[in-house]
Amino acid sequence: MLRRSTLTCALLLGLAAALTGCSSTRLVDGQVQSFSTLAAMPAPATYRIERLPSQQTPAFDTLAALAEQSLARAGLQRDDATPRLLVQIGIQADSVPRYDSLRGPGFYGFYGPPPWAWRDGWGLHGFWRMAEPTPLYRRAVSLVLRDATTQAIVYETSAVHEDTWVSDPAVYGVLFDAALNGFPQPPGGARQVRLPLTPTTP
Repeated sequence: MLRRSTLTCALLLGLAAALTGCSSTRLVDGQVQSFSTLAAMPAPATYRIERLPSQQTPAFDTLAALAEQSLARAGLQRDDATPRLLVQIGIQADSVPRYDSLRGPGFYGFYGPPPWAWRDGWGLHGFWRMAEPTPLYRRAVSLVLRDATTQAIVYETSAVHEDTWVSDPAVYGVLFDAALNGFPQPPGGARQVRLPLTPTTP
């Protein structure tokens, strides 16, 4: 009876710990690199997003909106008519296979052009091969800011995150925040920026 009671308590404690872990805030580690020629915040602090031909799709609107929110938090305001800066957005999503010495590489996939459709070795909808290592999912964003008058690049930044969980789309917003950390005069060199993830509503 004592052994059964002890086992029950252990199971309950384990369940409580699992539930606590699920309710905790996930942190996103972004590997950031930024380069700036700006001495201060541009005046006026306005911008317009310049979309590449591959970004002229409705699917890109959601990602562009996340970038706009991050730009606003950095102190910049969208003004398509009279921008001080022109902004180009880059987004990448793929997975890196992790190798097991006994079983070899695991499943891998990538977001091919256009970059919003999931593809893999078996077609549009993949599945995990049993007992193989979970791949690392890689999410990356970049921002290039140009002077609207001279076309000179005044700010370049990127943020990369790798993890074994399938990312919520909100991870891109976190990475944009990380990439703009310290704007307009960020620390020099590569650095790690850790920010909380706020999941999006399905």
